[in-house]
Amino acid sequence: MMNGKEVVDTDLTYILKAAYEELKALSGKKVLLTGGAGFLGYYLVQAIIKWNVEETNDETKLIDLVVYDNFIRGVPGWLEALESKKLLVVRKHDVNNPLPNDIGDVSFIIHAASIASPIYYRKNPIETMDANVNGLRFLLEYLKKRSAKNQFVGGLLYFSTSEIYGDPDSKNIPTPEHYRGNVSCTGPRACYDESKRYGETLCVNFAQQYDLPIKIVRPFNNYGPGLKITDGRALPDFCRNVLLGEDIVMLSDGSPTRTFCYVADAIVGYLKVLVKGLSGEPYNVGMDSPEISIKQLAEMVIRISSHRFGYKGKLVFKTSTDKEYLTDNPNRRAPLIEKARQELGYYPTINIEEGLKRSLIWYADNSKGADG
Repeated sequence: MMNGKEVVDTDLTYILKAAYEELKALSGKKVLLTGGAGFLGYYLVQAIIKWNVEETNDETKLIDLVVYDNFIRGVPGWLEALESKKLLVVRKHDVNNPLPNDIGDVSFIIHAASIASPIYYRKNPIETMDANVNGLRFLLEYLKKRSAKNQFVGGLLYFSTSEIYGDPDSKNIPTPEHYRGNVSCTGPRACYDESKRYGETLCVNFAQQYDLPIKIVRPFNNYGPGLKITDGRALPDFCRNVLLGEDIVMLSDGSPTRTFCYVADAIVGYLKVLVKGLSGEPYNVGMDSPEISIKQLAEMVIRISSHRFGYKGKLVFKTSTDKEYLTDNPNRRAPLIEKARQELGYYPTINIEEGLKRSLIWYADNSKGADG
């Protein structure tokens, strides 16, 4: 049976194979990744490092990676272990501040600096909005200046969210990119949802007015290695219950439905959007099936854990002490990904059964994580 390290190695090999052409397009260029110490940075950073290790015989194929993060939870151990790697620079920087003067010649930018867990963005609404708007603006202005000087601009990838769709009606499930959304601008989730929507508007207008290659991705329920067990979202909570030998606690009736996309498949999609996506265009990245309820997800975790870890717990239902815990929580969320399939060749393949197995194995070896 695999351990956590073997899960990561398997996933990174998969990413490099599925996104070979996209990583090749980054070869010989400098890439800036903001929020690189977070969930998505976990595999983005390690995939690029693995690419550099495997391509070390050809210097022209190496990718120069710069990671910015405010390290609000400290520098994670996995990133500290990589800091000595060639062509990797890790720097403490808050994206709400102007970019450092010595940023250098960055050709590609991946803007992943954001608080994405509902529990934590509701605790930090202003910081959440600032990162999604002000931080983005600094990056867009940087690319604008490079373009004005006729310096190479490969592209900027803006991480938006499936939350911008709000709670779609059944006619818009699965949800296409042209759906305009059903979103509250004043509710408890609005700091995240609306700042991401405005961020998209900034991207589209900079792309159009200054002819910049700016791409937008809307992730749908990513999960897997790199997502802290203390993140506060459903799956990490379930896994923490399992590893502590506790019953799985559900703070709703479990009826809302989602599709879930394993992180290795998601990373492939993000690289494809960065390199091949059309400027000013949004792309859904996720898994289009199966759409399952949160209750079904918990039951799958219990079944898999009983086989893998001898877990004896059960599913119990409780009510959250937070009166707004379920306010504006979408009833259904499932993406239409035909646009990414047809334009980018995006075909996610890791099913939820396999993804949950890998996630549980990884969490077993990575069961500690600082609260946000």
